[in-house]
Amino acid sequence: MSPNGVALTVTGHDGNAVEVLTPCENTVKLTDAAVIAPPRVILDPGHGGGEPGAVGSNKLAEKTVNLAVSQQTKAALDKAGVATLLTHAGDYRMTLTARTKLVTALKPAAFVSIHHNSDPDGPHDGPGSETYYQVASSTSAQSKRLAGLIYEEVVAALRPYNVAWVGDTDAGAKYRQGSSGDDYYAVLRQTKGVVAALAELAFINNPPEADLLARADVQQVEGAAVARGILRYLTTPDPGSGFTQPYARTTPAGGGGRGNNCQDPPL
Repeated sequence: MSPNGVALTVTGHDGNAVEVLTPCENTVKLTDAAVIAPPRVILDPGHGGGEPGAVGSNKLAEKTVNLAVSQQTKAALDKAGVATLLTHAGDYRMTLTARTKLVTALKPAAFVSIHHNSDPDGPHDGPGSETYYQVASSTSAQSKRLAGLIYEEVVAALRPYNVAWVGDTDAGAKYRQGSSGDDYYAVLRQTKGVVAALAELAFINNPPEADLLARADVQQVEGAAVARGILRYLTTPDPGSGFTQPYARTTPAGGGGRGNNCQDPPL
C-alpha cells in the first residue's frame, strides 16, 4: 500500500525499496510502502478516472456509482468482521491487468467486480440485475454459487422500488464465453484460482433507474445487498439462484484493458 493509500502489487525488491506495479501498469520503486495482510474479500469498482463507463440521462457516470456502492459494500463487510480491500479507493484509472494482478497476488476468498449496466433488451418484470461467474477456472463451481447469492440478494433488495425496470431476456446469474471457450471478461479470465464474480446491479442508462442510483440511500441498499451475498457465500452452504442459460457470444475473449492515456494517481 502506498503512502497515499493506493493498493499496489509488489513485483520485486531492491535493497530497502520495493518494486511495484502501478494502476497504469508502470513499474516504480518505493521505500515507504506498507505491506498489508491479505484481505478475505477484494472488491473492484468498475471503471474510474478518464474511463466513466456508462452514463445516465441525468449525467450520472457509472464509475461514480460503482465506487460509492463498493464503498458501502466494504463498510458492511468490515462491520461484519470480514477484512476487505478495494482495488482502487479513489476516482482514478486502473487497467484490468493491474486489477487482476493485485487479486491473484493477494488470493482473497472472494473477488467481486461491481458495475452498472446499459443497453437492455427492453422492459423487464423486476430488476434486470445480472451476475457473471467463471466457467474456465478450477473455481467455477464456487464462482457460480457466489454469483447466484449476490444476484438473489440484489434483486430482493431492489424489487420494492416501484420503477419501470429494464433488462435483458436472459437476466440472472450466468457465464459468458469468448469464441475460444475462455471467460469473456478479463476480471474473471485473469483471476483463475480465485473465486470471482462480476455484478451488473442495475441499468444506469434507464432514466428511472438512473434517478434511483443517484440516491445515497439506494447506493447503500445495493452495497448492503452485495455484502449479504458475499457473507452468505463465506458462511453458509446456500446454493444461490437465478441461474440462466449461458450468454452466447462468438467474439474472442476481451483484452487486458490497458487503454491509452492512463495516468497514475499520486502514490
